[in-house]
This record gives sequence, C-alpha cells and structure tokens, in this order.
Amino acid sequence: MESFGARLHRAVAERGPLCVGIDPHPGLLTRWGLTDDVAGLERFCGTVVEALGDRVAVVKPQSAFFERFGARGVGILESTIRQLRDCGSLVLLDVKRGDIGSTVSAYASAYLDPSSPLYVDAVTASPYLGVGALAPMFDLAAAHGGGVFVLALTSNPEGAAVQRAVTADGRTVAQTVIDEISQLNRGADPLGSFGLVVGATIGETGHDLSGVHGPLLAPGLGAQGATAADLRTVFGAGLPSVLPSYSREVLHAGPDVAGLRAAADRVLTQCRAALAGS
Repeated sequence: MESFGARLHRAVAERGPLCVGIDPHPGLLTRWGLTDDVAGLERFCGTVVEALGDRVAVVKPQSAFFERFGARGVGILESTIRQLRDCGSLVLLDVKRGDIGSTVSAYASAYLDPSSPLYVDAVTASPYLGVGALAPMFDLAAAHGGGVFVLALTSNPEGAAVQRAVTADGRTVAQTVIDEISQLNRGADPLGSFGLVVGATIGETGHDLSGVHGPLLAPGLGAQGATAADLRTVFGAGLPSVLPSYSREVLHAGPDVAGLRAAADRVLTQCRAALAGS
C-alpha cells in the first residue's frame, strides 16, 4: 500500500499546501444559523464537504465536536470521513490520543485499520506517556499506509511547561519528540508518514526541525493569531514540509458554499507565497 507520506506529497502538489479543520463548536453552528444538535451538525458537515471536499488536500475533523453528541454524532463523523475520502481529500482526524499497551493498540485499530468505520488517513497523537508508547499506532499506520502527527510544540501557553522542560541529556522534551519522529522517517521517499504538530503562533522555536523528513502540521493560523508569513519564522529550513492548518478563518465564511471556497482559496494563496519565501 502507498504510504501516507507519498499520498500527502501528491495531494499537496495537486491541490496545494492547505489543511482545513472541521470544528463544529456551538458558536459556529449558531453563526451559520444552525441548531446546536445532531441535525445542525449534519447540515454543517454536508456543506463543508460540498464546498471543500474536492478542493483541499487535507481536511481535519476535530473528533470532540462530534463525540459531544454521543453515538449519533460519531455516526455523522463516520459519514463525513467517508464523504471526504470519496471526494479525494485526505482525512486527518484530530483526536490527540495517547496511552500504553492494549489501549493504544485499540486506538490504533479504531482509526488506522481499514476495517474500522472511523478509518482515516492519519491521526494526531499525544506523546506524553513516552513516544515509544505510541509504537502500536506507528506500526499499524505503516502496515496500512497511514500517518500519525505527534504533538511537539503547541500554541497553547500551558504547553511550554512540559514541552520546553530540559531532560537529563540537555535536550528539551519537545526536541526528544522531534528526534524520535525523525528516526521513524529515515529513508522514506518522498516524505515520511510520521509528522509533528508545531503551532504557528510560537515564534522562533530554538528547536531543530531540519531532520524530520515528515510533515509539519501548523495549526494556529487565522483566528488564533498567526499569519502565513509567520511560518517562515517558526519553521525556517523546515518550511518545505509545512502543512498550514486553518479552521475558523475559513469556516466563518459559511454557510455559503461559494464563500467557503473563496476563503480557502484566499488562505491557500497566502500559504503558497509564504512557503515559497516570497
């Protein structure tokens, strides 16, 4: 099976370097004139799929906003995943799972096994029980052409206390995560399948991302304060591997399909310019 890294590389070449989040929080549903219930959720997701499914390289549903409606919400998540994949988008499910042993294996099966109704191209994961504890996710992803994006340097201010703490060998916790993911991508061509999450709002990181050879997901753009131009400051030499991620900046243009498409096109143009260094 073709690796996630190869599929992502092709999707970005064909559709452009952009990930759009699906974050149907109550305020956004209300902004769209929708009810904050399963019916509103279903209409919201249908509109996003119609507007962006055949245009955006990666779409990133946030699982929590579906889970809050229970089984029916998860059912809509399953349907949305299928529709997006049918449209040709890669689906990155934002779940930030992390555990040990049989539990992390179960998480891997839920999202990275093609027989699962929640099967996606890639997931986000938390490494704070140890990067090695995520091995069942990495193994199943590799077996089925999936990807895993591991939290490294996040935009929230609370994250720094853990991520920038210094370990016994002098590296920060974040750098140890970066280095371990880099090892997983060694020898991959054209791009590794194991990525990192690095917030676009954090400025100069002081961390070495040059050897990752995998995708660098950059949330925090748009409504959270970062601009496409900030990507050059944050990622430096790693710029070619960056996958910019927007949510509210694009979604606020709904529910008009044309408005959503125009917003996605606008931020994509900004990202192309930033990543090209112009």
